[in-house]
Amino acid sequence: MAAQPASGTGAKAVGAFCRVLVEIASVDPKAPPIKVEVNFPERWNGKALMYGGGGYNGVILSTSGTLRLQPPDVPIPLARGFVTFGGDSGHEGANRGDFALNEEALRNYAFDALKKTRDVAAHLIKLRYGRPHEKLYFHGSSNGGKEALGLIQRYPDDLDGAMVFWPATNIGTAHLQFGRIARAFAAPGAYLSMSQRKVVLDAALETCDELDGIRDGVISNARACQQTFDPDKATVNGRPLRCLEGAVDRDSCLSDVQIGALKVMGSPLKLDAPLASGEKGYPGFYVWGVDLGSQETDDLAKGVLAQGLGKVAPAYPAAPGMPFLHAFADQYARFFVTRNPQGSWQNIDPEKPGEWQERLSMLAGLLDMSGTNLSSFQNRGGKILLMHGLADQIVPPQASVDYYERLVATMGNQAVSQFLRFYELPGTAHSGFGISFNPSWDTLGALDAWAAGGVPPTTPVMTDTHFKPGRTRPLCEYPSYPRYQGGDPDRATSFTCER
Repeated sequence: MAAQPASGTGAKAVGAFCRVLVEIASVDPKAPPIKVEVNFPERWNGKALMYGGGGYNGVILSTSGTLRLQPPDVPIPLARGFVTFGGDSGHEGANRGDFALNEEALRNYAFDALKKTRDVAAHLIKLRYGRPHEKLYFHGSSNGGKEALGLIQRYPDDLDGAMVFWPATNIGTAHLQFGRIARAFAAPGAYLSMSQRKVVLDAALETCDELDGIRDGVISNARACQQTFDPDKATVNGRPLRCLEGAVDRDSCLSDVQIGALKVMGSPLKLDAPLASGEKGYPGFYVWGVDLGSQETDDLAKGVLAQGLGKVAPAYPAAPGMPFLHAFADQYARFFVTRNPQGSWQNIDPEKPGEWQERLSMLAGLLDMSGTNLSSFQNRGGKILLMHGLADQIVPPQASVDYYERLVATMGNQAVSQFLRFYELPGTAHSGFGISFNPSWDTLGALDAWAAGGVPPTTPVMTDTHFKPGRTRPLCEYPSYPRYQGGDPDRATSFTCER
């Protein structure tokens, strides 16, 4: 326990608070404890915010820090009076999967640590302030988004609202797709240089940029782009994207093997038999228009690069600098599936796994959060803001589309509209990094106004904080996108949300 004095000025000002670090002991003495951080502001607003993890977790994300899409002029949650808390899901070490060798640690990561962390924090809040919280919200992106949906599905009374960003909802099944893609880019000659990635992105912009009514460097009608763009026939600056026979300057074009690998990434995984979670496959990526890491001019571009194809060609075992999906899939094959540090997707066909079918099915049943009957959460007034970037290179946007459409099929459109808004973000990669528009929106303020005040978001607007700071666009609900109608292209009022 440590008292933290007030600090900062303006939007970065944070009042005095007390930070408490807790360890939740494991049942198995060989399993690590769950480490939890809880921050108690002196001026409490009666509400709490739980932070989810990301990837393989293993760290406590900055619960005293910012949120995804945090506008620079908006105070952080702790400064607004929220108790903030989160945990490491029961092991230490980000981007490492070796914890899965222990069964309790695996199950803590899959879900169990979430419930334990939430309940311990709720108990500590009551002890600290002498009364329970009035509202408890969740902030989670990627695997953290899956965690938010998991809590809502299994314990609908535990949360009052959630900000769910680009969720890896069916992360167990996703790993089979990741393994399939990893194998494709690890094939001889399939890896793309940074220059080639830039050529692919430029070619997609030439074909797709104006599908939203204006050429502004942002592909807003991403679904139409996937249907329109043909890499075998596309050109960039008057030259074919596909290398012609005898081409010498291969940095300005792509080979058939490279185009084939990109097509694998853009195509769905199809399974012969459903997994234990009920899943029968996993969608492909919106490859055309996605930046897979074409530059490293600043920290934002370096983040996109690290989460894309990286700087090192994929090989087995994975090493630093290799494509993110390759490294992620490699950890899964070694420690989750084979439980052999020497195991790899190189020796497992994700589409026809043979002897590994039962293990892969069990893991999907453990890790996927596929439930679509959220009526208990809806009936008690819970609210969800679901967001997904249309240039995401780690979790396909179509994965959120599929989950949303399943919700509607289960509950009906009218019921879903009462508690959930699904927004897609043009030009935005994973982690909220923009590749052509870096969006910001006070998501917590919008969620709180809806969950606590009964006021749903109405014609929200997102603001670019990087490429053209201050430029605005309407935040459009799926399946609509911002289409230019005329006027100042940097103002949201010049666009309407159209299907």
